[in-house]
Amino acid sequence: MSRSLGTVLPAELLARLSQRELERRLGIALPFVTVDHAARPHVMLLSYVEIRAYSPSTLGLVIQARSTTARNLAARRAGSLLIVEPDAVIYVKTRALDGPLDVAGDERGLGYFLLEVDEVLEDVPAEWEGGVRITSAIEYRPVPALDAPWVRATLGALAAPRARV
Repeated sequence: MSRSLGTVLPAELLARLSQRELERRLGIALPFVTVDHAARPHVMLLSYVEIRAYSPSTLGLVIQARSTTARNLAARRAGSLLIVEPDAVIYVKTRALDGPLDVAGDERGLGYFLLEVDEVLEDVPAEWEGGVRITSAIEYRPVPALDAPWVRATLGALAAPRARV
């Protein structure tokens, strides 16, 4: 059962998404859900490399600028980040403030989005679920090298929030 934690990222979630402990989180996948043209959910998997919290109310996201997720996010401006790990099951509902913006130093078609946090939900087991819990995160291998060109371009794009104003 989910319960609202409010309209901003709590301190521990802000720290988790800040990229301060990025090396520790490499290899963990984060589902990100948008809504397509037919009002159906569309899911993609992100890594902690591709998302960064700047403040309790803003996030940066770097994905393929021509992907279905990017098109959905640009058109409908809504996306939900899911963190499903043994120590936390959190849903972050977001609204795109801008994007996709170009990513400097990228030759792979990446795009940057600035997201605003709309609501944060925590999923906790109900009493009748008898202590059910998540036992592992969604993981991927190989883990990307932090000096890989796409990683450097992504981290550079996420270094500071930006928008066309």
